[in-house]
Amino acid sequence: MSENFSWVDTHCHLDAPEFAGTLPQIVANSVEQGVKAILLPAVKVSDCEHVRTLANLYGKKIPGLVYTLGIHPLFINEVKEGDIATLKNQIEKSLIDPRFVGIGEIGLDYFVEGLDHQKQEQFFHAQLDLADEFQLPVVLHVRRSQDAILKALRRRKVPGGIAHAFNGSFQQAEQFIELGFKLGFGGAATYDRALQIRRLLNELPIESIVTETDAPDIPPAWLKEVGTKLNEPAFLPRITRQLASIRGIDEAVFLSAVWRNAMEALPRWSALTTNLFQTPKGL
Repeated sequence: MSENFSWVDTHCHLDAPEFAGTLPQIVANSVEQGVKAILLPAVKVSDCEHVRTLANLYGKKIPGLVYTLGIHPLFINEVKEGDIATLKNQIEKSLIDPRFVGIGEIGLDYFVEGLDHQKQEQFFHAQLDLADEFQLPVVLHVRRSQDAILKALRRRKVPGGIAHAFNGSFQQAEQFIELGFKLGFGGAATYDRALQIRRLLNELPIESIVTETDAPDIPPAWLKEVGTKLNEPAFLPRITRQLASIRGIDEAVFLSAVWRNAMEALPRWSALTTNLFQTPKGL
């Protein structure tokens, strides 16, 4: 791989409990594989300080390591009324940090049972209001909730972002793109049965696609070959190569495009990486 290109993971939970005892090795593995940019999204208000600390600590190893702050819908049953005010304070505190790039992971999850839909919507809308107020892009969780999220986005002037692990319809994808969003693809596309995801990967404009691992979740199909189900950012190069192969595009061209797309989606990330190392040239 040419040194002018870098792997970019737009969604990776380095703060996950699964990595707690091995994080230095997980980071070292990523560095060895040439992963130079990772986005770490917070999932709870109580994690904001930890995420910020990890990004700045391991940013010494991975120069493009950045973070977002938000409340994930899967944790909605733990959320307290004052969490939005706390999140706003954390956002304000982070604005001076060049590694802070947006709000997320936020969204709606209509797949997992037992989650309070009304409370999800209340806190999702409140976080979109923060994104509008601070004019920050958002990293979205959109499982079985694409239409509701699109409706909420149209009510505000949120400056785009990334719809993580996208698995909606082609028409929904087009609507997210029209609103300034890039769409995340990762290990799910490596499964032969993932026909809809592969169709999207093939047919959507290359300018709309970004790469991700969602580590430690969404393990690629081939992980069973190495006897583990735990995903990690070091697997991103192999995942990305397979995505490029599915699309039928040259690896270097694909890599250049998804890097540029990620930086376009999150301008503060672009500012950071431009100062750290040469950004890949356009197509």
